[in-house]
Amino acid sequence: MAEPVRKTSQTSGIPAGIPAGIRRQGGGAAASRFAPVVKARDTRGTIKKLFLLYVKEGKRLFAVFLLLLGSTVALLNAPNLIGKIVNAIDGSGGDNAAIHGMIQVLLALYICDWIFATVQGYIIAGASQKAVRALRRGLFAKMQRLALVYHDTHTHGELMSRLTNDIDNISGTIAASTSQLMNSAVMVFGSMFFMVRLSPVLSAVTLITLPLVLMLTKGIAKKSKAMFIGQQRELGKLNGVIEENISGLRMVKAFNQESENVNKFDKINSELLNHSSRAQIWSGFLMPMMNVITNVGYTFIAIVGCILAVNGKILPGTIVSFIAYSRQFVRPLNDIAGTFNSLQSALAGAERVFDVMSEAEETKDKANAVELTDAKGIIEFRDVCFGYVDGVNVLKNVSFKVNHGQTVALVGKTGAGKTTIVNLLTRFYDISSGSITIDGRDIREYTRDSLRKAFTVVLQDTCLFTGTIAENIKYGRPEASDVEVIEASKAANSFSFIKRLPQGYDTMVSGAVDTLSQGQRQLIAITRAVLCPAPVLILDEATSNVDTKTEKKIQQALLRFKSGRTSFVIAHRLSTIKDADVIMVIDDGMIIESGTHAELLNLDGTYAVMYNSQMSGI
Repeated sequence: MAEPVRKTSQTSGIPAGIPAGIRRQGGGAAASRFAPVVKARDTRGTIKKLFLLYVKEGKRLFAVFLLLLGSTVALLNAPNLIGKIVNAIDGSGGDNAAIHGMIQVLLALYICDWIFATVQGYIIAGASQKAVRALRRGLFAKMQRLALVYHDTHTHGELMSRLTNDIDNISGTIAASTSQLMNSAVMVFGSMFFMVRLSPVLSAVTLITLPLVLMLTKGIAKKSKAMFIGQQRELGKLNGVIEENISGLRMVKAFNQESENVNKFDKINSELLNHSSRAQIWSGFLMPMMNVITNVGYTFIAIVGCILAVNGKILPGTIVSFIAYSRQFVRPLNDIAGTFNSLQSALAGAERVFDVMSEAEETKDKANAVELTDAKGIIEFRDVCFGYVDGVNVLKNVSFKVNHGQTVALVGKTGAGKTTIVNLLTRFYDISSGSITIDGRDIREYTRDSLRKAFTVVLQDTCLFTGTIAENIKYGRPEASDVEVIEASKAANSFSFIKRLPQGYDTMVSGAVDTLSQGQRQLIAITRAVLCPAPVLILDEATSNVDTKTEKKIQQALLRFKSGRTSFVIAHRLSTIKDADVIMVIDDGMIIESGTHAELLNLDGTYAVMYNSQMSGI
């Protein structure tokens, strides 16, 4: 039964204290409700997360570590052998046969190092790509689980940039960096061990330059880090502008905004150039400065070594060996400096990826949540309040009850809260207070999957996915037979236009390509809903993009489809909902009128004014 006719006072205006740009409105314009979130950078935390990601490839990394040890052992023994060869040539010991033998061993060491390094590179590349694949899959899966508030506050291009550009940066850099960092750690400590054995005095001289290296690296890292983060941020903005302009190109041309969009693109592109140039310039300082410090270190070693050799403290070959070890000691630092800019860029991209991974997901089902089966569609709202921003309610103490099989129409001005009501019903958002029940049980006590299976939804903004028309119709029921698809299309009055297409049901469509009219796309969306019968039907301006004749046919089809189902209809054309069991007028987040079409006309309130204005226009 319909609720008694009632009329409540209407409030208007925006309360004080709401930030600029945030408007109270329905679910169709959520993007303007929120301010951007600025997150702190955490390079150490990012490296830790990447490390934990790579630990899952433990067997491969262990094999890489063994090969790395073999390669390092070969390289660490080479300088010592070179020193012995120099001493032998100098006449300090040995003969030609011994020299030839040591040269052969030295050659064998370098060949072993080459083999170990080649196999190591092959394995680490495979492990890295598997880790990146897992990261990419994890990010995509995370996007499916994110609360809608996140998607409402981030552009598609920004999300695509994180899924493509940022992960590509990780993929192209981390493989080399992982191997390099492992090799550097072993090489630095191994070289220092042999250097101390050869000459503690020269080892102390070598360490003089180490603080300079650390200070230089830290200083440049601090300067360039923010610039690389800015580079990735501007790249995300640029992708957002590109995505918006490609998808909205028809509107751009209709309003002659080509020049404005080019100027907007140039502005962001210039910002990207600014951040990228400064990042590359600052990171480019590192390698030349490292070479200067390294050469200064070699000079100190040569001077002190010559003094020790003249005083008979060490042999000439020992100086040669020590210089070779010192090169191996500082080479890893130089290698890292050489890839510093790409490593910084990869870490900045990884931070942005992990930012998404740490975002709040949809609330999990309760531990004792039950499956919603054989739903009757008896729905009740009890004093429901909801706000997209804390302290700013979009819905205010909304209460109503819908019985099984009733059709409820929600009408009102744009932003009144109509779509928000159905978003709460399907748990796209969770209420702030009050309760929503289906068949007498709070919807939060049902599993979210089973709850959403109880709804069939047709939205104003149709969404088609790349594939055939048949695949799009069967999106909610992939197991449906071709006969069922045809029957559903006949019921939704889409059969005739589909059969006229060159490939019929096998015609390829895409969400991003306008090969079909908006009306045809909406007919396919309605056919999809007909194929997935559920106890509760939600129609959000489901016939807004079709002509009047087609709309009448769809209304007849939906009338048959709605039989025995609880239905919620959001409509601006009031002529389409005259036969609803209950019409609720929503304004400023409250139900200000409720009743049948005739009752509301007799009330001569807001609904009557809306209806008469539309009829007078006709």
